[in-house]
Amino acid sequence: MVRFFLLFVVLLAVLFGLELTPWVQDWLIIPWTNALASVSTWIVTLFDGNVAAAGKVMRSTTNGFAVSIEAGCNGVEATLVLLAAMLAFPAPWRYKVLGLVIGVFAVQLLNILRVISLFYLGQWNYDVFEWAHLYVWQALIMLDVLVVWLIWVRRVPRDDDSALPPPAPPSVPPVTPTALAAG
Repeated sequence: MVRFFLLFVVLLAVLFGLELTPWVQDWLIIPWTNALASVSTWIVTLFDGNVAAAGKVMRSTTNGFAVSIEAGCNGVEATLVLLAAMLAFPAPWRYKVLGLVIGVFAVQLLNILRVISLFYLGQWNYDVFEWAHLYVWQALIMLDVLVVWLIWVRRVPRDDDSALPPPAPPSVPPVTPTALAAG
């Protein structure tokens, strides 16, 4: 447990530190954020053609309302927390990779729902938008990370347990006619 916690904290520090470097921002974070705006806009255009994306901004072409997807709202930080937790946990690498692929997909899918819902909430009521943006969705995204990680932890064999033989079945004394008569 201590090893997991320490490794998790170190990985978080390294990952968040890397995220802030100009190179990672230019080559990964900004393109990711722009893609998030584009994908969210594309999904909305399936039922509402009055929306456009420009970079990290998703804008209504009818009323001009726009959301700008900033750091902390692009799902990157939540993904880094999930990445650190899965890498720190003692599990076989193939389970880590599979868990990360599915987990990142789950976090980003929810984040797309977040962006779209905030886009429409802001057009409806700005106070509700602010409350949902600052409190509800922040908590839901991190709760999603926790739930994904907990489901993953329950399904993977741990590295340190994989070398151990399976536990022996409990021994049950044989039932004999004498044992039945005495009971």
